[in-house]
Amino acid sequence: MQFGIFGVGDIAPDPTTGVPRSEAQRIQDTIRVAEAADELGLDVFAFGEHHNPPFVASAPPVLLAHVAARTKRITLSTSITLITTNDPVKVAEDYAFLQHVAQGRVDVMLGRGNTVPVYPWFGQDIREGVPLALENYNLLHRLWREDVVDWEGRFRTPLQGFTATPRPLDGVPPFVWHGAIRTPEIAEQAAYYGNGYFANHILAPNFHFKPLVEFYRQRYEHHGHGRAQDAIVGLGGQAFLAHRSQDAFARFRPYFESYPMFRGTSLEQMAEGTPLSVGSPQQVIDKTLTFREGFGDYQRQLWAMDIGSIPVEVALEQVELLATEVVPVLRKEMESRRAPGVPDAPTHASLVRAAYGDAEPRQARPRPNSGDNTSGPLPYLDSDPAKVAQMPRYA
Repeated sequence: MQFGIFGVGDIAPDPTTGVPRSEAQRIQDTIRVAEAADELGLDVFAFGEHHNPPFVASAPPVLLAHVAARTKRITLSTSITLITTNDPVKVAEDYAFLQHVAQGRVDVMLGRGNTVPVYPWFGQDIREGVPLALENYNLLHRLWREDVVDWEGRFRTPLQGFTATPRPLDGVPPFVWHGAIRTPEIAEQAAYYGNGYFANHILAPNFHFKPLVEFYRQRYEHHGHGRAQDAIVGLGGQAFLAHRSQDAFARFRPYFESYPMFRGTSLEQMAEGTPLSVGSPQQVIDKTLTFREGFGDYQRQLWAMDIGSIPVEVALEQVELLATEVVPVLRKEMESRRAPGVPDAPTHASLVRAAYGDAEPRQARPRPNSGDNTSGPLPYLDSDPAKVAQMPRYA
């Protein structure tokens, strides 16, 4: 099972000064947290996409490429990539490129997001959110698996003889998680393709999304990918730790109460009734084990550890406590309770083995293309003097 952390690049005013961090500082702090997660042996660092203040998470591939260069083993993911307002051609090329930069340590979580104004900012209509998500992923799936794509749909211009570049590393696309908490259509799409399903149940009541996870599992089996219990499930949560429970509540309370998303709620009620885990390492372990009891065996658990105004020094303490006192126990407990035959989360290495066995992976080479993404001979390379004389002149 994989354990890790995720961030969304949000900024909130410091509860003591009322002053928020600068965007520059928030980005650098996120990089420090990602590096610490790698050094401490966590499995995954994921970063979300937002285009509205007070978030700075507008370009996950850029940040993850930088983090890839500064880390050694951690898998880099997103939480999420907007499949509705990003062009699928750009998603295909950005994350295949990131695969090469990170030498395979990449997967992608796709979703619709939860910010209404983003759609018109990128020329889309939120009323078409679900059809956009379905169509765009269908195209992305093909762009990563077919060297030459002919395609036509509702929401973008057609493609003819198109090749997305670079091709996925080793001919194996990044594994895809579909992040969704609202619509069965997305769970169905994840199941249809045999992809992962991620329920970020961070703010909802405990086990609120269990029906969607169960629906995904049933449809995964229906589409012939394996048993329902073999479906690839990930869960999100949030944690704040201290060696003593009362210290965890006392330290976290100012950040909780000043954070806009939590206003009007009680820390004690949220810690009791939602997947927010506040307390000692053992209390976080115990609560996380209830996730397995409610959802069944699953493959990935991510926590938000640096939300809002939490200073980077505190976030680094939290990541260390999580990595050294919580995750080692959860690894043993989850493994001992796992039903026979339940698979691990896919990695690039496991996908390459599944695709090639002992054979050498495919390595793409540039080739001529006569479709959309070719410019043909450039006129200024023509050696015919008569044609050169007819070329346009620019001031």
